[in-house]
Amino acid sequence: MIFVIATARIKPGSLDACLAAARPCIAETVKENGCISYDVHVSITEPEKIVFVERWESKAHLEAHTQTDHFKLWRAKGAEFVVGRTVEVITPAEVGGL
Repeated sequence: MIFVIATARIKPGSLDACLAAARPCIAETVKENGCISYDVHVSITEPEKIVFVERWESKAHLEAHTQTDHFKLWRAKGAEFVVGRTVEVITPAEVGGL
């Protein structure tokens, strides 16, 4: 299993529109082969920061996801709102528990 933490900075005041644009992608992504979970969270302290938290069975599943129409559509629509992003892929060797 791998984890993806994708943090997006969005334009001030665009949160509702940005989330509305992301919802169709999320709805389709959770149906994908290899997707264990996929969700988006809004920062309490920074309302212009949203965080996508994903779990995939493998890197190959994640790579297949990036080729889907719904992912590409989200990236195109998200460009209207997103002003910066970082994507971290966490592999099992790097994952620890408390």
